[in-house]
Formats: sequence, structure tokens, C-alpha cells
Amino acid sequence: MNPMPALEPALKQLRLSGILDSMEIRNKQAIENGLSHVEFLAMLIQDEVARREQKKFSLRVRRAGFRSEKTLESFDFSYNPSVNKALILDLATCRFLEEKAPVLIVGPCGTGKSHTAQALGHAAARNGYEVLFTPIGKLLGMLQAAKATNTYDRKLSTLAKTDLLIIDDFGLKPFKSSENEDFHDLIAERYERCATVITSNLDFAEWGEAFNNKLLGAATLDRIRHGAYKVILEGRSYRSSREEAALKNLVAGAEENT
Repeated sequence: MNPMPALEPALKQLRLSGILDSMEIRNKQAIENGLSHVEFLAMLIQDEVARREQKKFSLRVRRAGFRSEKTLESFDFSYNPSVNKALILDLATCRFLEEKAPVLIVGPCGTGKSHTAQALGHAAARNGYEVLFTPIGKLLGMLQAAKATNTYDRKLSTLAKTDLLIIDDFGLKPFKSSENEDFHDLIAERYERCATVITSNLDFAEWGEAFNNKLLGAATLDRIRHGAYKVILEGRSYRSSREEAALKNLVAGAEENT
């Protein structure tokens, strides 16, 4: 007697319908290898756990708002040998999240700051952490919009509790008066409670220039720098290398057609 017609609706009722995806394969393996009923059941349950974890990971990545699929596996460390690979790989273990420590990533345009930050975000998502990646302009815009709708406290609380907040392009434009306060409030709420990654084209000594309120800026930066890991990316621009490669391909194609 084939139990599948009765089994399928029962599994769906129990929200275990994912088991159906591997049922046939696992059943065949169990027969071929002479597995016990318990061993067969264990394989099905492990498949279901893996499926659910993958689904949760995909949801965390989607909510994180990454610009693209940037991971450490796709980062070319050999392009700029001066990059501290050991430090970046250590950060990818997510120990800094347990420490509630900031990570500050600086370097010229095109040296991989956003890629590194998003790669750390992917690593955090794989380890079960909730992540949000946002350019600083968009972040400040969200807080300003929340003020306009009287939801500032709620938005600030949500951002403050996110396991890992990645703020991209700090210091790209000077803060406006209200933005000084908003950014300070957010950093103060997250200080020693949650980890924050910040990228910037500015050298660390220049970060104070982003604030027009120097007193508030000093207090904010004091919290950002306390116990922070500092990643300095130097060398050639990855964007330039892509442009050079595209130009070479264009020239090679033109020569072939002549």
C-alpha cells in the first residue's frame, strides 16, 4: 500500500511539506544501504532543518538590503597585497558581533570598502544575525522621514536593536544640523549594545570634518572609535582594473575584426 497520498496532506498540515522534496531520494538510499527506520527518519529531519535554515538565511539576506552578492569568497585579496587579509578573515568569524565592537573600514574609492563590509554582513547573516546595510544618506533620510510621521522613536529603536548595522560612505557629505543629532542618537543607542560597521573614504583623522557641530561630533566619534577594529584598504582601484580589462577586450575585438 502506497502511503504517499495520505502522507502528503499530513505533512502539509504539520508544515513539514519540505520533507517531500527529499523523500524519494532518501527512501531509495535507505533501501540500498539497509538503513533502519530511525536512520531514515533522521536523514529526513536533517534535510528539513537544512531547508529551513537556508530559508531563514535567504530572508535575512533579503532584509539586509545588500547592493549585490558580495562575499569574501569573491574578494580578490591578491589584487592589493597590502590588504590585511588575516584581520578581515578574523572579523568574518563574527567574533566582533559578540564583542559588540565597531568595525571601521577606510580607503580610497574602489579599494573594496563596500565589498568588505557587505561580505562581513553576509558572514553575519550566515551565523544567524539580523543585518542592515545602508548608505549613510539613506539612513539619515529614514530618520528624517520618521520625524515627519512622528515615528522617530520607533525607527530609532528598530535601528538601535539590529544585530549588525553597516553604514556605507560615512563623511561623503557634511551633516546638516539635525543630522548631527540623529546620527549621534543612533550611535549612542548602539554603543556597547550592538556591532556597527562603518566605511569611509576619509582618513580616520578627518572623520570629525563630517560634523558641523564639533562638540557633538567629538562625543559621537569617541563612541565609534572605542574598542573598534580598523581596516585600512590601500592600493589600486578594483573599478580601474575592470575598466582596463574592458578596454583591452574592446581593443582586442577591434583588432580581430580588422
